[in-house]
Amino acid sequence: MKIVLLIPLMAIWTATTSWAQDRIYRCGNEYTNTVTESQAKNCKLISGGNVTVVQSNKPNASRVAAATQPGQRVAAGDQRAKDSDSRLILESELKKAEARHAELLKDYNNGEPEKLGPEHRNHQKYLDRVAELKASISRNESDIDGIRRELNRVPSAAASSSPAAK
Repeated sequence: MKIVLLIPLMAIWTATTSWAQDRIYRCGNEYTNTVTESQAKNCKLISGGNVTVVQSNKPNASRVAAATQPGQRVAAGDQRAKDSDSRLILESELKKAEARHAELLKDYNNGEPEKLGPEHRNHQKYLDRVAELKASISRNESDIDGIRRELNRVPSAAASSSPAAK
């Protein structure tokens, strides 16, 4: 009777041990369960936990090479369109910044802006607002300078379409 029970238990034990992973070795970014290969490559034994490795398709070599070629050029028409778009965006940003600058200068009133309601009773609030206006004017001027520098870097539409620019 004991032998009859022992045979199914042995079958179950054999099946479960064959499902368990053998020793897994890590060789850089690769994993192996071959002892001879792991010894040849000086791999390290992974202990604790299971390792699941998913194979993926390697990227198309020509596509990768085309995307990373040094000196890769964009078509002239595409570049002109990008430059034109960049110029339009920068010009609109410059107009907004200049309008904001005019508004700030009007509010600042040469360092003597009009006092608002609570500022009549609390002079420090007034001084804080004047200092904030002055700082805003300074920041806005540096923004305008930066936008103008960027505009000078972007070729104009006439320059990018001339043969000499190519």
